[in-house]
Amino acid sequence: MFGILYSAAIMITADAIPLLTLSDSYGAPLAEYYFFPQHSFLYVRWHGNLTAAEVIRGVIKGTQCLKKHSFTRVLNDKRDATGDWSEALPWLQYEWMPQAVKVGIKAIAYILSPSLEAQIVSQEFVEAMRNQIHIALFSNEKDAQHWLEAQ
Repeated sequence: MFGILYSAAIMITADAIPLLTLSDSYGAPLAEYYFFPQHSFLYVRWHGNLTAAEVIRGVIKGTQCLKKHSFTRVLNDKRDATGDWSEALPWLQYEWMPQAVKVGIKAIAYILSPSLEAQIVSQEFVEAMRNQIHIALFSNEKDAQHWLEAQ
């Protein structure tokens, strides 16, 4: 059986390939990226108080992972993040999402932050993206992973 690494946010099994740890402008962790080849998904774990600029930078880095790893689904985990990044919504909706769908992204499972402010922005994001991609909100990784694997 696979060895297991325990992360504060999700169980990372031995079949997960760590791709990148992105830091914010102060050197603190911003996002971690893992590829799960058996399930064809990218897991992104966000950290800290997010701004629109940091979210855009993080999403661009995640999308660049497609150049080396083929995935069709994303598990977007914001449980360790807070902040109002709503200024990134137009860019995400009108620039990034159409391109993401074009290159093969089919579904996003979104694990909510415990921060109410961050939850509101995340819900706005999901509502804006529903007509372009399969996307759903979750409070835990187990339900998010099961939903994502069914897509």
